[in-house]
Amino acid sequence: MKSLIPRFLSIFLIEIAIVVFVFFILWGLPELDTWSPLWKLYYLELPLGLWIATLLAIFSISIAIWSISLTQSKEKELANVLQSLIQTDKNSPVSTKYLSKNVRKSIESVEDLIITQRKSLQRITNERAEAEDKIIQERIIQERQRLARELHDSVSQQLFAASMLLSTVNETAPENLPLHFTKPLKQTETIVQQAQLEMRALLLHLRPAALHNKSLAQGLEDLLFELKQKVFFNIHHRLEEVSLQKGAEDHLFRIAQETLSNTLRHAKATEVDILLVERDNLAIFRVQDNGVGFQEYDEKAGSYGLKNIEERAIEIGGTCKIVSVPNQGTVIEVKIPIEKEHEPDDSNIISG
Repeated sequence: MKSLIPRFLSIFLIEIAIVVFVFFILWGLPELDTWSPLWKLYYLELPLGLWIATLLAIFSISIAIWSISLTQSKEKELANVLQSLIQTDKNSPVSTKYLSKNVRKSIESVEDLIITQRKSLQRITNERAEAEDKIIQERIIQERQRLARELHDSVSQQLFAASMLLSTVNETAPENLPLHFTKPLKQTETIVQQAQLEMRALLLHLRPAALHNKSLAQGLEDLLFELKQKVFFNIHHRLEEVSLQKGAEDHLFRIAQETLSNTLRHAKATEVDILLVERDNLAIFRVQDNGVGFQEYDEKAGSYGLKNIEERAIEIGGTCKIVSVPNQGTVIEVKIPIEKEHEPDDSNIISG
Protein backbone atom coordinates (compact mmCIF):
# COMPACT_ATOMS: atom_id res chain seq x y z
CA MET A 1 0.00 0.00 0.00
CA LYS A 2 3.01 2.30 -0.08
CA SER A 3 2.18 3.26 -3.65
CA LEU A 4 -1.42 4.25 -2.77
CA ILE A 5 -0.67 7.83 -1.64
CA PRO A 6 1.57 8.79 -4.59
CA ARG A 7 -0.92 7.26 -7.01
CA PHE A 8 -3.85 9.03 -5.28
CA LEU A 9 -2.08 12.40 -5.40
CA SER A 10 -1.20 11.93 -9.08
CA ILE A 11 -4.79 11.08 -10.04
CA PHE A 12 -6.21 13.85 -7.81
CA LEU A 13 -3.97 16.52 -9.36
CA ILE A 14 -4.86 15.34 -12.86
CA GLU A 15 -8.58 15.55 -12.05
CA ILE A 16 -8.18 19.03 -10.53
CA ALA A 17 -6.41 20.14 -13.70
CA ILE A 18 -9.23 18.75 -15.84
CA VAL A 19 -11.92 20.51 -13.72
CA VAL A 20 -10.03 23.79 -13.83
CA PHE A 21 -9.73 23.46 -17.61
CA VAL A 22 -13.51 22.87 -17.89
CA PHE A 23 -14.24 25.91 -15.71
CA PHE A 24 -11.80 27.93 -17.80
CA ILE A 25 -13.75 27.05 -20.95
CA LEU A 26 -17.05 27.92 -19.25
CA TRP A 27 -16.07 31.04 -17.26
CA GLY A 28 -12.84 32.23 -18.81
CA LEU A 29 -9.85 33.32 -16.78
CA PRO A 30 -10.13 32.76 -13.01
CA GLU A 31 -11.52 36.03 -11.60
CA LEU A 32 -13.43 36.77 -8.39
CA ASP A 33 -16.61 37.67 -10.22
CA THR A 34 -16.70 34.84 -12.73
CA TRP A 35 -15.47 32.03 -10.43
CA SER A 36 -17.39 33.23 -7.39
CA PRO A 37 -20.02 30.38 -7.56
CA LEU A 38 -17.34 27.98 -6.23
CA TRP A 39 -17.43 29.66 -2.81
CA LYS A 40 -20.73 31.48 -2.89
CA LEU A 41 -23.01 28.56 -3.79
CA TYR A 42 -23.66 26.33 -0.77
CA TYR A 43 -25.06 22.82 -0.58
CA LEU A 44 -25.72 21.35 2.90
CA GLU A 45 -23.81 24.26 4.38
CA LEU A 46 -20.69 23.50 2.30
CA PRO A 47 -19.47 25.57 -0.67
CA LEU A 48 -19.60 24.10 -4.17
CA GLY A 49 -15.82 24.19 -4.56
CA LEU A 50 -15.33 22.04 -1.44
CA TRP A 51 -17.93 19.54 -2.67
CA ILE A 52 -16.14 19.30 -6.00
CA ALA A 53 -12.77 18.82 -4.30
CA THR A 54 -14.23 16.14 -1.95
CA LEU A 55 -15.84 14.22 -4.82
CA LEU A 56 -12.65 14.41 -6.82
CA ALA A 57 -10.68 13.09 -3.82
CA ILE A 58 -13.10 10.18 -3.33
CA PHE A 59 -13.02 9.37 -7.04
CA SER A 60 -9.22 9.60 -7.09
CA ILE A 61 -8.68 7.28 -4.14
CA SER A 62 -11.21 4.79 -5.60
CA ILE A 63 -9.33 4.73 -8.91
CA ALA A 64 -6.01 4.40 -7.07
CA ILE A 65 -7.26 1.44 -4.99
CA TRP A 66 -8.79 -0.24 -8.05
CA SER A 67 -5.63 0.22 -10.14
CA ILE A 68 -3.43 -1.17 -7.33
CA SER A 69 -5.75 -4.17 -6.94
CA LEU A 70 -5.67 -4.80 -10.69
CA THR A 71 -1.87 -4.53 -10.75
CA GLN A 72 -1.57 -7.00 -7.88
CA SER A 73 -3.92 -9.42 -9.64
CA LYS A 74 -1.82 -9.23 -12.79
CA GLU A 75 1.39 -9.71 -10.80
CA LYS A 76 -0.05 -12.71 -8.98
CA GLU A 77 -1.33 -14.21 -12.23
CA LEU A 78 2.02 -13.64 -13.92
CA ALA A 79 3.82 -15.22 -10.93
CA ASN A 80 1.55 -18.29 -11.16
CA VAL A 81 2.24 -18.60 -14.88
CA LEU A 82 6.01 -18.33 -14.35
CA GLN A 83 5.84 -20.86 -11.52
CA SER A 84 3.97 -23.25 -13.79
CA LEU A 85 6.72 -22.86 -16.38
CA ILE A 86 9.32 -23.85 -13.79
CA GLN A 87 7.45 -26.99 -12.84
CA THR A 88 7.75 -30.01 -15.10
CA ASP A 89 4.17 -31.17 -14.59
CA LYS A 90 1.02 -29.09 -15.20
CA ASN A 91 -1.77 -30.81 -13.34
CA SER A 92 -4.16 -27.86 -13.59
CA PRO A 93 -4.37 -25.07 -16.18
CA VAL A 94 -3.31 -21.57 -15.09
CA SER A 95 -5.69 -18.65 -15.64
CA THR A 96 -4.47 -15.79 -17.83
CA LYS A 97 -7.59 -13.68 -18.05
CA TYR A 98 -5.87 -10.56 -16.65
CA LEU A 99 -2.92 -10.78 -19.03
CA SER A 100 -2.86 -9.12 -22.39
CA LYS A 101 -2.61 -10.99 -25.68
CA ASN A 102 1.00 -9.87 -26.23
CA VAL A 103 2.02 -11.06 -22.76
CA ARG A 104 0.33 -14.43 -23.34
CA LYS A 105 2.18 -14.83 -26.63
CA SER A 106 5.47 -13.97 -24.93
CA ILE A 107 4.75 -16.53 -22.20
CA GLU A 108 3.96 -19.21 -24.79
CA SER A 109 7.28 -18.46 -26.54
CA VAL A 110 9.14 -18.73 -23.23
CA GLU A 111 7.33 -21.99 -22.46
CA ASP A 112 8.30 -23.48 -25.84
CA LEU A 113 11.90 -22.40 -25.25
CA ILE A 114 11.96 -23.98 -21.77
CA ILE A 115 10.47 -27.25 -23.09
CA THR A 116 13.06 -27.35 -25.89
CA GLN A 117 15.88 -26.69 -23.44
CA ARG A 118 14.60 -29.39 -21.09
CA LYS A 119 14.54 -31.92 -23.92
CA SER A 120 18.05 -30.87 -24.93
CA LEU A 121 19.29 -31.25 -21.35
CA GLN A 122 17.69 -34.67 -21.06
CA ARG A 123 19.25 -35.75 -24.35
CA ILE A 124 22.66 -34.45 -23.28
CA THR A 125 22.31 -36.21 -19.92
CA ASN A 126 21.34 -39.49 -21.60
CA GLU A 127 24.21 -39.22 -24.07
CA ARG A 128 26.63 -38.50 -21.24
CA ALA A 129 25.33 -41.46 -19.25
CA GLU A 130 25.63 -43.73 -22.29
CA ALA A 131 29.17 -42.47 -22.95
CA GLU A 132 30.16 -43.03 -19.31
CA ASP A 133 28.59 -46.50 -19.38
CA LYS A 134 30.50 -47.30 -22.58
CA ILE A 135 33.76 -46.17 -20.95
CA ILE A 136 33.01 -48.32 -17.90
CA GLN A 137 32.26 -51.33 -20.06
CA GLU A 138 35.51 -50.83 -21.99
CA ARG A 139 37.45 -50.61 -18.75
CA ILE A 140 35.75 -53.76 -17.47
CA ILE A 141 36.69 -55.60 -20.66
CA GLN A 142 40.29 -54.38 -20.38
CA GLU A 143 40.45 -55.49 -16.75
CA ARG A 144 38.99 -58.89 -17.60
CA GLN A 145 41.58 -59.31 -20.34
CA ARG A 146 44.37 -58.28 -17.96
CA LEU A 147 43.22 -60.75 -15.31
CA ALA A 148 42.91 -63.50 -17.92
CA ARG A 149 46.46 -62.87 -19.13
CA GLU A 150 47.90 -62.82 -15.62
CA LEU A 151 46.04 -65.95 -14.56
CA HIS A 152 47.06 -67.75 -17.74
CA ASP A 153 50.73 -66.73 -17.43
CA SER A 154 51.05 -67.52 -13.73
CA VAL A 155 48.49 -69.70 -11.96
CA SER A 156 47.43 -71.70 -15.01
CA GLN A 157 51.03 -72.50 -15.95
CA GLN A 158 51.87 -73.48 -12.39
CA LEU A 159 48.85 -75.79 -12.19
CA PHE A 160 49.86 -77.37 -15.49
CA ALA A 161 53.40 -77.92 -14.22
CA ALA A 162 52.11 -79.41 -10.95
CA SER A 163 49.76 -81.70 -12.86
CA MET A 164 52.54 -82.93 -15.13
CA LEU A 165 54.86 -83.48 -12.17
CA LEU A 166 52.26 -85.46 -10.22
CA SER A 167 51.40 -87.49 -13.31
CA THR A 168 55.07 -88.37 -13.79
CA VAL A 169 55.45 -89.31 -10.12
CA ASN A 170 52.40 -91.58 -10.25
CA GLU A 171 53.51 -93.23 -13.48
CA THR A 172 57.08 -93.87 -12.28
CA ALA A 173 56.20 -94.93 -8.74
CA PRO A 174 57.19 -98.51 -7.88
CA GLU A 175 54.35 -101.01 -7.95
CA ASN A 176 55.17 -102.26 -4.44
CA LEU A 177 54.77 -98.77 -2.97
CA PRO A 178 52.33 -98.86 -0.03
CA LEU A 179 48.76 -97.73 -0.71
CA HIS A 180 48.89 -94.97 1.88
CA PHE A 181 51.58 -93.34 -0.29
CA THR A 182 50.08 -93.83 -3.75
CA LYS A 183 46.47 -92.96 -2.88
CA PRO A 184 47.20 -89.38 -1.65
CA LEU A 185 49.34 -88.78 -4.74
CA LYS A 186 46.53 -89.82 -7.07
CA GLN A 187 44.00 -87.78 -5.09
CA THR A 188 46.31 -84.79 -5.30
CA GLU A 189 46.67 -85.27 -9.06
CA THR A 190 42.88 -85.37 -9.42
CA ILE A 191 42.51 -82.21 -7.34
CA VAL A 192 45.10 -80.38 -9.43
CA GLN A 193 43.43 -81.50 -12.65
CA GLN A 194 40.08 -80.26 -11.33
CA ALA A 195 41.73 -76.97 -10.39
CA GLN A 196 43.02 -76.76 -13.97
CA LEU A 197 39.48 -77.20 -15.26
CA GLU A 198 38.24 -74.52 -12.87
CA MET A 199 40.99 -72.19 -14.05
CA ARG A 200 40.22 -72.86 -17.71
CA ALA A 201 36.53 -72.24 -17.07
CA LEU A 202 37.40 -68.98 -15.33
CA LEU A 203 39.65 -67.91 -18.21
CA LEU A 204 36.87 -68.79 -20.63
CA HIS A 205 34.42 -66.72 -18.62
CA LEU A 206 36.80 -63.75 -18.53
CA ARG A 207 37.07 -63.60 -22.31
CA PRO A 208 35.38 -60.49 -23.74
CA ALA A 209 31.90 -61.05 -25.15
CA ALA A 210 32.51 -58.87 -28.21
CA LEU A 211 33.12 -60.70 -31.47
CA HIS A 212 35.38 -57.96 -32.92
CA ASN A 213 33.90 -57.83 -36.45
CA LYS A 214 33.57 -61.61 -36.64
CA SER A 215 30.40 -63.55 -37.25
CA LEU A 216 29.00 -65.69 -34.46
CA ALA A 217 30.09 -68.89 -36.18
CA GLN A 218 33.65 -67.56 -36.66
CA GLY A 219 33.85 -66.43 -33.04
CA LEU A 220 32.67 -69.81 -31.77
CA GLU A 221 35.10 -71.56 -34.13
CA ASP A 222 38.04 -69.63 -32.66
CA LEU A 223 36.77 -70.21 -29.12
CA LEU A 224 36.46 -73.97 -29.60
CA PHE A 225 39.82 -74.22 -31.37
CA GLU A 226 41.50 -72.60 -28.39
CA LEU A 227 39.51 -74.71 -25.94
CA LYS A 228 40.40 -78.00 -27.64
CA GLN A 229 44.08 -77.41 -26.87
CA LYS A 230 43.44 -77.22 -23.14
CA VAL A 231 40.74 -79.73 -22.16
CA PHE A 232 40.75 -83.47 -21.57
CA PHE A 233 37.49 -84.30 -23.36
CA ASN A 234 36.52 -84.44 -27.02
CA ILE A 235 34.65 -81.54 -28.57
CA HIS A 236 32.53 -82.05 -31.70
CA HIS A 237 30.85 -79.09 -33.32
CA ARG A 238 28.69 -78.09 -36.24
CA LEU A 239 28.54 -74.35 -36.78
CA GLU A 240 26.53 -72.67 -39.53
CA GLU A 241 26.31 -68.99 -40.37
CA VAL A 242 23.14 -67.46 -38.92
CA SER A 243 21.76 -64.00 -39.66
CA LEU A 244 21.33 -62.36 -36.25
CA GLN A 245 21.53 -58.75 -35.14
CA LYS A 246 24.79 -57.61 -33.54
CA GLY A 247 23.34 -57.45 -30.04
CA ALA A 248 21.80 -60.92 -30.31
CA GLU A 249 25.11 -62.34 -31.61
CA ASP A 250 27.03 -60.90 -28.65
CA HIS A 251 24.46 -62.29 -26.19
CA LEU A 252 24.51 -65.72 -27.81
CA PHE A 253 28.31 -65.75 -27.78
CA ARG A 254 28.20 -64.94 -24.07
CA ILE A 255 25.69 -67.76 -23.57
CA ALA A 256 28.10 -70.12 -25.30
CA GLN A 257 30.92 -68.99 -23.01
CA GLU A 258 28.88 -69.54 -19.85
CA THR A 259 27.54 -72.90 -21.07
CA LEU A 260 31.02 -74.21 -21.85
CA SER A 261 32.31 -72.78 -18.56
CA ASN A 262 29.64 -74.73 -16.65
CA THR A 263 30.50 -77.88 -18.63
CA LEU A 264 34.18 -77.51 -17.77
CA ARG A 265 33.58 -76.99 -14.07
CA HIS A 266 30.77 -79.39 -13.26
CA ALA A 267 29.94 -81.88 -16.01
CA LYS A 268 32.98 -84.22 -15.80
CA ALA A 269 32.20 -85.14 -19.39
CA THR A 270 34.27 -87.01 -21.98
CA GLU A 271 32.25 -85.89 -25.03
CA VAL A 272 30.70 -82.50 -25.80
CA ASP A 273 28.63 -81.77 -28.93
CA ILE A 274 28.01 -78.15 -29.97
CA LEU A 275 25.47 -77.14 -32.61
CA LEU A 276 24.64 -73.77 -34.19
CA VAL A 277 22.11 -73.85 -37.04
CA GLU A 278 19.31 -71.78 -38.56
CA ARG A 279 15.97 -73.54 -39.00
CA ASP A 280 12.48 -72.12 -39.61
CA ASN A 281 13.56 -68.53 -38.87
CA LEU A 282 15.11 -69.64 -35.59
CA ALA A 283 18.76 -69.58 -34.55
CA ILE A 284 19.31 -72.80 -32.58
CA PHE A 285 22.32 -73.17 -30.28
CA ARG A 286 22.74 -76.47 -28.43
CA VAL A 287 25.40 -77.88 -26.11
CA GLN A 288 25.14 -81.55 -25.16
CA ASP A 289 27.53 -83.48 -22.91
CA ASN A 290 27.71 -86.99 -21.46
CA GLY A 291 28.66 -85.83 -17.98
CA VAL A 292 27.26 -86.45 -14.52
CA GLY A 293 24.09 -84.37 -15.08
CA PHE A 294 21.92 -83.15 -12.22
CA GLN A 295 18.40 -83.29 -10.81
CA GLU A 296 16.02 -80.43 -11.55
CA TYR A 297 15.78 -79.65 -7.86
CA ASP A 298 19.56 -79.81 -7.42
CA GLU A 299 20.89 -76.49 -6.05
CA LYS A 300 24.59 -77.27 -6.29
CA ALA A 301 27.19 -75.08 -7.94
CA GLY A 302 26.32 -74.17 -11.49
CA SER A 303 22.69 -73.26 -10.92
CA TYR A 304 23.62 -69.55 -10.90
CA GLY A 305 25.31 -69.91 -14.29
CA LEU A 306 22.29 -71.73 -15.75
CA LYS A 307 20.02 -68.97 -14.48
CA ASN A 308 22.22 -66.39 -16.21
CA ILE A 309 21.93 -68.34 -19.45
CA GLU A 310 18.12 -68.35 -19.21
CA GLU A 311 18.02 -64.62 -18.44
CA ARG A 312 20.31 -63.78 -21.36
CA ALA A 313 18.15 -65.82 -23.73
CA ILE A 314 15.01 -63.99 -22.54
CA GLU A 315 16.70 -60.59 -22.97
CA ILE A 316 17.06 -61.17 -26.72
CA GLY A 317 13.55 -62.59 -27.12
CA GLY A 318 14.60 -66.25 -27.12
CA THR A 319 13.88 -69.36 -25.08
CA CYS A 320 16.17 -71.66 -23.15
CA LYS A 321 15.52 -75.34 -22.52
CA ILE A 322 17.66 -77.34 -20.09
CA VAL A 323 17.32 -81.13 -19.85
CA SER A 324 19.59 -83.12 -17.59
CA VAL A 325 19.60 -86.77 -16.54
CA PRO A 326 21.84 -87.86 -13.65
CA ASN A 327 24.87 -89.86 -14.85
CA GLN A 328 23.79 -89.47 -18.50
CA GLY A 329 24.47 -85.86 -19.33
CA THR A 330 22.93 -82.47 -19.95
CA VAL A 331 21.44 -80.68 -22.95
CA ILE A 332 21.15 -76.90 -23.08
CA GLU A 333 19.28 -75.51 -26.07
CA VAL A 334 18.65 -71.85 -26.87
CA LYS A 335 16.32 -70.72 -29.66
CA ILE A 336 16.23 -67.13 -30.88
CA PRO A 337 13.81 -65.75 -33.50
CA ILE A 338 15.48 -64.29 -36.57
CA GLU A 339 14.02 -61.03 -37.88
CA LYS A 340 14.07 -61.13 -41.65
CA GLU A 341 13.99 -57.93 -43.69
CA HIS A 342 11.06 -57.95 -46.11
CA GLU A 343 12.36 -57.88 -49.64
CA PRO A 344 10.19 -56.33 -52.37
CA ASP A 345 8.31 -58.83 -54.50
CA ASP A 346 9.43 -58.34 -58.12
CA SER A 347 7.07 -60.99 -59.55
CA ASN A 348 4.32 -58.48 -60.31
CA ILE A 349 6.79 -56.12 -61.97
CA ILE A 350 8.17 -58.90 -64.17
CA SER A 351 4.72 -60.19 -65.07
CA GLY A 352 3.57 -56.68 -65.90
